[in-house]
Formats: sequence, C-alpha cells, structure tokens
Amino acid sequence: MNTYRPTREEAFELLKEFNKEDSHIKHALAVEAVMVHFAELLGEEDVEKWGIIGLVHDLDYELYPEEHCKKTEEILAERNWPKDYIRAIVSHGWGICTDVEPVETMEKVLYTVDELTGLIAATALVRPSKSILDLTPKSVKKKWKQSSFAAGVDRSIIEKGAEMLGMDLNKVIEETIKGMQKVAEDIGLKGNL
Repeated sequence: MNTYRPTREEAFELLKEFNKEDSHIKHALAVEAVMVHFAELLGEEDVEKWGIIGLVHDLDYELYPEEHCKKTEEILAERNWPKDYIRAIVSHGWGICTDVEPVETMEKVLYTVDELTGLIAATALVRPSKSILDLTPKSVKKKWKQSSFAAGVDRSIIEKGAEMLGMDLNKVIEETIKGMQKVAEDIGLKGNL
C-alpha cells in the first residue's frame, strides 16, 4: 500500500521542472486556487490534495503536448504518487486525450474548471482594468457567446462538467472567478486595480 503523499512544495517543484513557460505556471496556479476554493465550498476534507492535483494537472503539456495526460501518468507513477491523484489528473483529459471518465467530485471539478479558467483569464485581460478582481460572471457569459473569443476554449466541456457536478453553469463561473481572485497577483490578473 502506497502511503506517500506529495506535499504542495514537492508538487510545485515538479511543475517547475517540466514547465518553464510563465503562462503554463500561471494556469497551474489558477487551477490550483480554483480546486482549493471548490474543495472548501463543497466541504471536502483534503483541501491540499485538491490543490496539488490542480497544480500538476497539465504537468506534461509543455514538453509532451501530443502525449498529454499519458506522460503525466508515467512521470507521477515513476515518482510513486498515489493512484487516486494520478487517476484524477488523467481524468481531466476525458474524451480529449484519455478514456478515463471523471467519477469522483474532485475529478469532475478539475474537468470543468480547467477550460473555464482559460476563458475567465482571457475575459479579464480584455477589460479596461485588465483585472479579475472586478470581473463578473455576466461579463464571462457575454464573451462565452462569442465563439471567436478564446476560440481554443471548448465550452462544451465546461457545460458537460457543470452538468456532471449538478451545478448551474452561472454558479460554476461565479465560484471559479472567486477562486482565481484569491491568487490574482500570482496569475497576473490583478490588473490596474
């Protein structure tokens, strides 16, 4: 039985080992913050675990985009990470690059918010304030409807995820913004506020 549990510090070092691009680090920090926010919101006990999984979810994406999720699985297995951490991370690629379906609440949240953080960040950056601190769900929904805006964001994944969570899409957007606001400066979205 594997009793090893990675710490946040170890997870962050691992992230930096495989990711040099500032944008990838900021995305990881955004997803980590949102995962922590949702864990607290949903009354989960292991908030740090949720955060760590959010932090390293795209571990392999910068170096191995063609092997996304599969390479992370290898890297983490080699380092003796717990199977449930690995499964949760791999499941965020469900229907895109893996066939591991998100089943646990934590997995469903990661699946849902990964794409959504990208849309929210893009929306914040086109505002006069360039800040997430004054961003409203309404502004995100407005940009949502413009398919040419943040065209790489697959909105159907976000919708499917919200459905899996049994949460209203507007609520998911609102809570994701709140999670990201907590780390606005770290993710470059404090803007000029």
